[in-house]
Amino acid sequence: MEAVFMFFCTLLVWLMTPGIALFYGGMVSRKNVLSTAMYSFSSMAIISILWVVVGYSLAFAPGNAFIGSFDWTFLHSVGFDANATYSDAIPHILFMMFQMTFAILTVAIISGAFAERMNFAAYLIFIILWSLLVYSPVAHWVWGEGGWLRELGALDFAGGNVVHISSGITGLVLAIVLGRRKEAENSSPHNLPLALIGGILVWFGWYGFNVGSALTIDNVAMAAFVNTNSAAAAGIVGWVAVEWMINKKPTMLGTISGAIAGLVSITPAAGFVTVGSALLIGFLGGAICFWAVFWLKGKLKYDDALDAFGLHGIGGIWGGIATGLFATTKINKLGADGLFYGNASLLGKQLIAIGSTVVFVAIATIIIIYVIKIFIPIRVDEDQEYKGLDLTLHGEKAYHE
Repeated sequence: MEAVFMFFCTLLVWLMTPGIALFYGGMVSRKNVLSTAMYSFSSMAIISILWVVVGYSLAFAPGNAFIGSFDWTFLHSVGFDANATYSDAIPHILFMMFQMTFAILTVAIISGAFAERMNFAAYLIFIILWSLLVYSPVAHWVWGEGGWLRELGALDFAGGNVVHISSGITGLVLAIVLGRRKEAENSSPHNLPLALIGGILVWFGWYGFNVGSALTIDNVAMAAFVNTNSAAAAGIVGWVAVEWMINKKPTMLGTISGAIAGLVSITPAAGFVTVGSALLIGFLGGAICFWAVFWLKGKLKYDDALDAFGLHGIGGIWGGIATGLFATTKINKLGADGLFYGNASLLGKQLIAIGSTVVFVAIATIIIIYVIKIFIPIRVDEDQEYKGLDLTLHGEKAYHE
């Protein structure tokens, strides 16, 4: 039963990356829709191979507090039998595949920050190095056997730190290093229905993302299921309420962005909080992410093209803090009580986890991108940017009038 459940959840999370391709593709200009989708689909190819060769071993094989080992390289000793360290109910190789979909999605999320201006060859080199040197270590810290944040007692149910903070911070660093798009001030989504379809697929897949992180069908999984939907709905209300007050109109793009903000915010807390807390986390997540996208980005003048940092980085940070506030052992006895349930220490552990992730990811990303920059341009030239990356980098057009 558990194996069938996890197989289905794995497929749901896999669907999120094509969803991101459509969501991001609809939000860029028509001359860059295919190149933007290529970022996501190339992550599915590259990271799938990298994960089974060595990525999974570095993230989850027994090692030290900071990184796994090469014991499971090429999936050595990863078979149908369960590994009790992670789950005694599902095949170890199925757990590996479930985690692979997370690694793929994280890389795809990053691409939203530098859309319409990053050299595709540099991107491919970057995701290989980043997945090995950043994602795998952070995943080991939080979820791996002996990982130091796991041993500390920090909570991350489904990837607030591992997926969203790491991708959001990486996206911010890349957006700053690459600089602003030449047409950033005049950019607008070329196909909102396409973005809407992508956003719906992402929301649908998120049930596998959060609920599947329970690794079985039990009361915690059902709590995560209800909390995921509730936070997404509340995120819409939070985002659109602020948008309506400030911009005087509720928008469709704001609605789906609010849902994603709520989903990101609840991700680290999904299996640890009550539904009332989930509603509050999602509502505030929508409002906070709106602030990041429409005020913070404008104030600091970084060009986070599709708001990878505004949605995933800021939403993930808020979700990690909220876990430290609202977590309760009444929902998950394997978790911990948060500040509002009499345990201030959990909030401290969450802040340590968030801070260490932000610092490590930012520094490692800067090093990786500047090393690549020595050998290959990381940004396309002005003529390529003006004509669009679909034609100049990939030799094709999305639309032929």
